[in-house]
Amino acid sequence: QVQLLESGGGLVQAGGSLRLSCAASGRTFSSYATGWFRQAPGKAREFVGAINWSGRIQYYADSVKGRFTISRDNAKSTVYLQMNSLKPEDTAVYYCASPSGPVGGNYDQSQRYNYWGQGTQVTVSS
Repeated sequence: QVQLLESGGGLVQAGGSLRLSCAASGRTFSSYATGWFRQAPGKAREFVGAINWSGRIQYYADSVKGRFTISRDNAKSTVYLQMNSLKPEDTAVYYCASPSGPVGGNYDQSQRYNYWGQGTQVTVSS
């Protein structure tokens, strides 16, 4: 049974930083990509970024490019989302997700991901 557990959310002032973690268990973590998505109140869930199985390739939404960085430590079965220069519009519940197989390059499509964490709240005050 695959389980994903996010942590690291919280309240931060605009311009600040947070690092989210996504710890995985239940299968060979290093074989799969991991994506980050977020959902703000009243809005649809949106893609934030993703990292391939090896960690060599990352993808980012335009809204976070240059501010957010995704990395992974396969030895710890953990993926990280480093968020810098946070803005109030980054306020959302952040989810990590993992597919059951290759996503075929469609890292930004939530339907490609089969396993989801419970989410962690990030609130950025102005």
